[in-house]
Amino acid sequence: MDMMEFLRSRRTYRRFAQRAVPHEILTEAVDAARMASCGANRQTVRYIVVESADAVATVQPLVHWAAYLPPEQGTPKADELPTAFIAVLQDDNLPGASDVDVGLALGSLTAAAWAHGVGSCIMGAIDRPALKELLALPEGVRLCYMVALGYPTHESHLVEMQDGSVKYYLDADRNYCVPKRGMDEVLLKTL
Repeated sequence: MDMMEFLRSRRTYRRFAQRAVPHEILTEAVDAARMASCGANRQTVRYIVVESADAVATVQPLVHWAAYLPPEQGTPKADELPTAFIAVLQDDNLPGASDVDVGLALGSLTAAAWAHGVGSCIMGAIDRPALKELLALPEGVRLCYMVALGYPTHESHLVEMQDGSVKYYLDADRNYCVPKRGMDEVLLKTL
């Protein structure tokens, strides 16, 4: 698959087969995030892999799914839950902690997972206080996002925007449709 097709298919996924993601794929995703570009090479982003069934089950009620969809459509059912999570953290004890670096790391992490057919959902609507306690984060280490991971049981594809709406939706087969602005709107000019 060429790079542009890879990027078109590396979407957010919210329903997963109940098959564990191998530890090696999860650590490779963290390794890809570790290698991502970062400001002044400060390397302030940290990770926690949550992969045991018990730990994943404990995290699950502390994350919130698909804000644009009604809960019965956007929240995975018991047999569709992710089989792993990766906590993406910022070590504020180090100088130069940057949300841009977190974003670059997330892109690399999710792309590395997708290279193995593992879908992901970057989650910012999370119960940070409860997760901080559960993950036993040290002082000065801040939870930024949880990334849900698993083998997708649905498709997610790009569609043209209709009436200016960016809200994603499900088609008749319960696949995700993700509206994107056209190039004519986002590329303002070429000099």
